[in-house]
Amino acid sequence: MKKIVFMLLLTAATLGAAKAQDKVYDAEIDAMEQIRAATELAQETDRYVLCQVGGNWCPWCLRFAQFATTDEVIAPFIKDNYVYIHVNYSKENKNIEAMRFLGNPGRFGYPVFVILNRDGQPIHIQESESLEEGKGYSQKKVEKFLKLWTREAVEAEVKE
Repeated sequence: MKKIVFMLLLTAATLGAAKAQDKVYDAEIDAMEQIRAATELAQETDRYVLCQVGGNWCPWCLRFAQFATTDEVIAPFIKDNYVYIHVNYSKENKNIEAMRFLGNPGRFGYPVFVILNRDGQPIHIQESESLEEGKGYSQKKVEKFLKLWTREAVEAEVKE
């Protein structure tokens, strides 16, 4: 658990410095422990968890990690509204228990995004293809997706 908390803090400290070639997934981490630690932090900070599922073997996974941590609109939005984690799925560590818990998100391809509420329950799975534009990601499409799944949006009072 200490390694997971350390990795969350390390990830938060280095988010702005991510590059497409950086390795953002750690195959040694137990994904369920990572999810539990992220959920605890989400509860403490009143945010949801944004799980980016994939691996260092996936160019689009690394591309999104760079985009999410350097784009002038998306990076601060994620920081303010989500606990952002990279859940590894690779031949070295398939994290089968976590993949089952997250609703078998790999069926959508990689990367795939799973939103967890403050209780750590999966509430949405988002494929990434619809967020792509050219050889990267659309700021407008990613921003729309992220805004629709914030705690404030999901838990908003229904107006009569």
